[in-house]
Amino acid sequence: MLNKYLDIKPEVAEALAAGKPVVALESTIISHGMPYPQNVQTALAVEQIVRENGAVPATIAVIGGRLKAGLTPEEIEYFGKKGLSIAKASRRDLAVLCARGEDGATTVTTTMMIAHMAGIKVFATGGIGGVHRGAETTMDISADLEELAQTPVMVVCAGAKSILDLGLTLEYLETHGVPVVGYETKKLPAFFTRESDFEVDYRMDSPEEIAKAFKVQNELGLPGGMLVANPIPVEYSMDAKVINAAIDQAVKEAEEKGIHGKETTPFLLARVTELTGGNSLESNIQLVFNNARLAAKTAAAYCQA
Repeated sequence: MLNKYLDIKPEVAEALAAGKPVVALESTIISHGMPYPQNVQTALAVEQIVRENGAVPATIAVIGGRLKAGLTPEEIEYFGKKGLSIAKASRRDLAVLCARGEDGATTVTTTMMIAHMAGIKVFATGGIGGVHRGAETTMDISADLEELAQTPVMVVCAGAKSILDLGLTLEYLETHGVPVVGYETKKLPAFFTRESDFEVDYRMDSPEEIAKAFKVQNELGLPGGMLVANPIPVEYSMDAKVINAAIDQAVKEAEEKGIHGKETTPFLLARVTELTGGNSLESNIQLVFNNARLAAKTAAAYCQA
């Protein structure tokens, strides 16, 4: 039975009923990822890329207390204009937002949850959250990792955000049985850059190979999702030394300002954009486009597997 708080866009519902590929997209990137109107232009461009690569896009959000699997262009425009005034919605927030009839921008966690409710198997995003630097004392670990451990949705991303502790993030995923696949690489991409010092579990070189592995995982009845790490295109990859220096500076400033919890990631990403002269924002947009292409091709392959 479909959740009574869930609205599936007719185009998405028709595709799912017909066994056609659908790709979920998050809405935090619209409200919190970049300024208006660039956020709306980017969101619509991502949907178009999904279509061009053989799948139906389903941008996910909470609007007026309704869980939305698929937004209209007007709803995307509404989200873009409201921007930062829309609350970021993680797992703990969904019930209250629905009860109050409020809006929420879905994170990786809540996009996975709503995608799963709707029957969508593949989700494209920028980068996942993870274990923050210093988590051994702060216990600051993203809910994204826990969701990957329990919700059977494939997440295609450019790796974990490079503001995180990548080694501990991989350790956490391993402990919770989440397979981490590198697309055409054995190294974990670090969001703005193509490589880190850490290795993924498996290298896979085609959308078909990835789709088959996830199909078997589902058929085995194994809980949880699969993380597909897709490196940022070479021409948009930033110099690791430059980006790491900016991240170190941003982390230091966050500590000095006493910023913690859910405010940490938005602050760090915004500060890194400033410190890199805006180059990281362009890289961010291009890696999302790249992930949308791979997710659409993999969703199409999953329907054929």
